[in-house]
Amino acid sequence: MTKQTDRFSESLEDYLEAIVMLGGSNVRSVDLANQLGVTKASVNHAVNTLIASGMVIKAPYGDISLTDLGKTTSENVLRKHMVIKHFLIDILGVSEIVANDEACGIEHNISDDTLERFEALVNRLKSN
Repeated sequence: MTKQTDRFSESLEDYLEAIVMLGGSNVRSVDLANQLGVTKASVNHAVNTLIASGMVIKAPYGDISLTDLGKTTSENVLRKHMVIKHFLIDILGVSEIVANDEACGIEHNISDDTLERFEALVNRLKSN
């Protein structure tokens, strides 16, 4: 099985997801560190990688904001998380805490096609 090469590491996807959850613009490094439970040094390293990839912009000692590409990418990661989380809770009856943790792991490895199928299944089952 081959993995897609146009995707970021799980860690960087987590950073993008956290940035969009914190509003997507004018996000402080300290808030991002608190959201993810990491050090400010880890945030700085990840943000520099995201800057180099064109996903975020940041003035020296300034706040972090998503670029258009970063916003699209982060919203896709968040959407994957939410669809999987709702599938686990609404269809399988998994607790919200467990579903949130497991969705976080699955979101990094699910293709867009499979996600669409998950979403269609959830919608069909909820309408019955």
